[in-house]
Amino acid sequence: MSTSPASPGKRNTIKLIAGAAFAAGAAGLLSACSGETKPQFTSIDITGADYARDFALADHNGQSRSIKDFQGKVVVVFFGYTQCPDVCPTSMAELAEIKKLLGSDGERLQGLFVTLDPERDTREVLKAYMANFDPTFLALRPELDKLPQLAKDFKIFYKKVEGKTPGSYTMDHSAGSYVFDPLGKVRLYSRYGSGAAALASDIRLLLKNN
Repeated sequence: MSTSPASPGKRNTIKLIAGAAFAAGAAGLLSACSGETKPQFTSIDITGADYARDFALADHNGQSRSIKDFQGKVVVVFFGYTQCPDVCPTSMAELAEIKKLLGSDGERLQGLFVTLDPERDTREVLKAYMANFDPTFLALRPELDKLPQLAKDFKIFYKKVEGKTPGSYTMDHSAGSYVFDPLGKVRLYSRYGSGAAALASDIRLLLKNN
């Protein structure tokens, strides 16, 4: 039994289908071979953010610091003040716990505490405060007139709440931490209360992928 040849239109349709199938298969193969699985973080992934990029601040020893000083380490930056009754000491104590959870990788974690209260938080006060948590953690102190721009650059909310006396005020402020990878790029925002284990896991992923 003989079959009639396919019409030109039908042949063109078959070629288009075959070409599309080949292209899809090739794209899938390339994706499987060269694509990398995106890390699944517990914290909020802000990779590529156009804020929270860098800073130029003096630490509690008087040394000028920027994010490039800590390349090779994961850097966790928290904004607070030393007279904070709860959120700030809890966050810094949790960061010290995270360093221990990381074991030998703990040496590749840098904790930074940026004061939102430079009026009361002198270098001496900040140095003593850091000693309560980990000797490798650093406190950074912005000049009072530079603080508003720094807070804007990092999208940090803060507000002075007057007390009964001039020196007894408190500070309302954001309560999360920014996490930079070993290349100095901001990658994560960790909300207050996420827990040490969750952030430690995210830091391990950043160290592994860099």
